[in-house]
Amino acid sequence: MSDAELERVVQWYPGHMVRTMRRIREYLALIDIVVEVIDARVVRSGANPMLDTITQHRARIVVLNREDLADSATTKAWLAHFAAQGREALATTGRDQQSVIRLTSAMSALAAGRRKTSRAIIVGLPNSGKSSIINGLLRRAAAKTEDRAGVTRQLQWFRLGPQLELMDTPGVLVPKIATKTAQWQLAICGAVPRERYDPEEVAMNFHAWVLRCSDGQTTVPNLDTFAAARGFVRRGGATDRHNAAQSYISAFNDGIFGRFSFEAPDDTATA
Repeated sequence: MSDAELERVVQWYPGHMVRTMRRIREYLALIDIVVEVIDARVVRSGANPMLDTITQHRARIVVLNREDLADSATTKAWLAHFAAQGREALATTGRDQQSVIRLTSAMSALAAGRRKTSRAIIVGLPNSGKSSIINGLLRRAAAKTEDRAGVTRQLQWFRLGPQLELMDTPGVLVPKIATKTAQWQLAICGAVPRERYDPEEVAMNFHAWVLRCSDGQTTVPNLDTFAAARGFVRRGGATDRHNAAQSYISAFNDGIFGRFSFEAPDDTATA
């Protein structure tokens, strides 16, 4: 990915995110439980370190969402990692009702014994699956969901039970993504709007990563092979790489290429 494109990704921290962080800070005085939703494929890069500061000592649940798209062994390693830190964590697939029930049980356990209504807040990066989880908790389509970042813009309250309320919040990206690797990985996982990066560069970075991890032995196609197989050809025979790359990223998020986790607990950060 070019330096210019990387800069556009790094700087995507629009005004509504600044306002959201400010309002989350204000509302925390009312909050008993913090639920942080993280894409299970990018657990380290997909977490917001600012939450460690502003949530203080409130009860907190880490939800590794989209476990159906992540490598199962790596997800188990992350759950063990959080358990070793004394942090409650669970893995979900937001569209799977049985999966989301585990979160309902975890929140209910934290709220048990309180004489007043407990209030929870659900936070996370854009397009991490918060709205799908809320719809699963409510068993109805109450929160708007789309496969793109930045859909939720307002804070909303939902009642989950007689003594439990949940506030939904817009996704908040960190002001500066730490590394170039994290930038394309967050982009391919949908945390950054499509207009903020070059899909061809992201697709090529992903395939290069797959080749490195598999010692060159992979069935995942490169962008040109994918484009030819899907018929992305312009008039005159030239490959339509831009539209092919967008379809390539969609195929990745549909699980067509398999299950991938970009980060493991024992990884060291790379540029």
